[in-house]
Amino acid sequence: MTKRHTRLFFIGGTLLFAAIFVGLTIDSHRQFGELTNADMITEDVIEGKHVWHRNNCINCHTLFGEGAYYAPDLTKITQQRGAAYLTAFLRDPSQFYSEEVHRRLMPNPNLNDTEIAQVIAFLDWVANVDNQGWPPRPIVVSSGAMAGSYGGDAPTAGTTSDDPVARGEALFRQPALACTACHAIRPGVTLAGPSLAGMAMRAEETVADPSYTGSATDAEGYIRESIVSPSVHLVPGANFSTGPGGISLMPGDYGTRLEDEQISQLVAYLATLR
Repeated sequence: MTKRHTRLFFIGGTLLFAAIFVGLTIDSHRQFGELTNADMITEDVIEGKHVWHRNNCINCHTLFGEGAYYAPDLTKITQQRGAAYLTAFLRDPSQFYSEEVHRRLMPNPNLNDTEIAQVIAFLDWVANVDNQGWPPRPIVVSSGAMAGSYGGDAPTAGTTSDDPVARGEALFRQPALACTACHAIRPGVTLAGPSLAGMAMRAEETVADPSYTGSATDAEGYIRESIVSPSVHLVPGANFSTGPGGISLMPGDYGTRLEDEQISQLVAYLATLR
């Protein structure tokens, strides 16, 4: 190859890849609105972003993998926890975690109810951005002191089995569904929600209890009800609900987020926890 050929090759290659770069940049900008749900950016979302920055939340938490790693990644936190839990938590984090037990304590941001609603609106917008799986393995929200609380193997993404119990367990352990971020399956391990060890037996006892306020008639029905309508019957215990006559702190949208078959698979798995 002569010097002239080399020069032409360099110039041609530079122009080609510059054109590809410009094209990809234009295509990215064309999709930003759809990928980031720009039409869902309300005044509350904008004000929530300001609350987030004023309180330097990024100094401890990550969003989309950016920020500090002292505390959990919050990219999908509203899908993992729900607005009811986050509202109660932001009012007083010390009611949910203690430095002695969990080896960490989030400082109270001292937000008023309006600011809490705004920052949750911002985080909900973040949760619905198409982040294409990034970060690939974020720090999940669960107690660091409870390592191994899954009761065995680490969470798996799915299964090829046709057994509904196996499929239900795979769903339970999916990071996207985040069941394991709130519930352990070992007795005595309380995360954000109660341990599910002995779930089937407690379900039978609950349905038979005169104080039961739901409509289920058997254990499987109660387990299904607790997934799709967690506020129908409030599980007693500190920080599991907003109080007597209130609402459960468990997200109440699994009935729409999951298909009926998936709910049945989860019920089949949870019914084996005796």
